[in-house]
Amino acid sequence: MYRNDYYGPIDKFCSKHPRFGVTNLMLYVAIGQAAVGLLSLFSQNLFSLLFMFSGPAILRGEIWRLATFVFVPKVTNPFYLLLSCYVIFWTGQMLEREWGTAKFNLFYLCGIVLSDLLGLAVGYADIYYINLSIFLVIATLYGEAQVLFMFVIPIKMKWLALIDVVLILVDVVQRAQAGLWFAALAPLASFVNYFIFTWGFWSMKLGFVKRRADPQVINFKRAKRLAERKAKETGGFLHKCAVCGLTDQDDPNMEFRYCSKCDGYYCYCANHINNHIHIRQD
Repeated sequence: MYRNDYYGPIDKFCSKHPRFGVTNLMLYVAIGQAAVGLLSLFSQNLFSLLFMFSGPAILRGEIWRLATFVFVPKVTNPFYLLLSCYVIFWTGQMLEREWGTAKFNLFYLCGIVLSDLLGLAVGYADIYYINLSIFLVIATLYGEAQVLFMFVIPIKMKWLALIDVVLILVDVVQRAQAGLWFAALAPLASFVNYFIFTWGFWSMKLGFVKRRADPQVINFKRAKRLAERKAKETGGFLHKCAVCGLTDQDDPNMEFRYCSKCDGYYCYCANHINNHIHIRQD
């Protein structure tokens, strides 16, 4: 996974604003789609028509459509509607647990904003591709994980994502050949949003950014090497607690750790690793 290898401006923003966004966002989106879909069945699509994205209607002042189009489902059959809502909820919860609430909300919000901007330009926007981009991110994170396609066939997520992308590209080509450019460009915003939030992975995959190890890990490994070298040279202990002076020779069963908050390489026994005054050199 790439999340520990790249720390860009998006991650910095989320670390500074951990309370940004709505917890369990996709639960509310799924409930909203289920409600609009079921209500539309008994109202001759009135609710879908009222909430769907419409460039001309937005320019006339119906600005709520910039946000409410996320609640308009792609399917009308009740069974497939509920199944679609479950998939939306499941993938959203999975990515929110992986990224955290702040980053996931920012991802979804950026997808909506980009779709709105493209929709105002071409007159068409579709929530389907925003929800699909969530699955594509999960497939990027867990490409080797297996899911049951059609609840029967086991298939790796990366291959299922590749199939989705190919089907979308075929659909885009067919729409373009038919002269429906507004519909052909609909997936563009979601794909742009996907690459913005997975740039850390792709930049290392394509060789634009080299993988960097965590400096703290390097320091701890260096401290261990120095301690082992000193032990071999003196024939003495390998670890010594900086608080109580206990060594691994005094108690071979004691665990020793290095503190990442102290300036330098200071070792502590299990009794003092979480109970000591951090050493500062300034």
